[in-house]
Amino acid sequence: MARPMLAAIFIKNGIDQVRHAGDLAPSAEPLVHRVAGPLRLPDDPVLLVRLNGAAMAGAGVLFALGRAPRLAATVLAATAAPSAYVNHPFWSEKDPAVRREVLDDFLTDLGLLGGALLASVDTAGKPGALWRGKRAGRDAKRLAHLAAREAVHAAELGKKDVQLAAAKIG
Repeated sequence: MARPMLAAIFIKNGIDQVRHAGDLAPSAEPLVHRVAGPLRLPDDPVLLVRLNGAAMAGAGVLFALGRAPRLAATVLAATAAPSAYVNHPFWSEKDPAVRREVLDDFLTDLGLLGGALLASVDTAGKPGALWRGKRAGRDAKRLAHLAAREAVHAAELGKKDVQLAAAKIG
């Protein structure tokens, strides 16, 4: 139940970004100009707002359906961060009342970002690849130790058998 509930706002916001990219592009323009070059992205605010929205909506749907939830949550976090920064710049507001309202919206988006980050590391009770690898290493070490002990024990038994056989012959 929690995944679809968390995903709903991301899906809605993503669709809004795709549909209204032209309206949102002016506020995204400063960020786009700063990151486009270093990230090797096109310096086109409308296109990047649409791409961000499409990624957000698509990842939201996947997350809601439980398909690749950790990857989808990571994409949601990656798309939510620039959206929160661009859509709620409380630091540039002069009017205290407006600043409080924009700050509230920013913190709401920050909370959603936190939820997406938590979901990106949640294994839903299933161990992740790192845990499985460490566990396999521990199991292999334990089995090697047991095999070595068993080999020593078998060698001791073999030695006793040889001694008994030699005693019977001699």
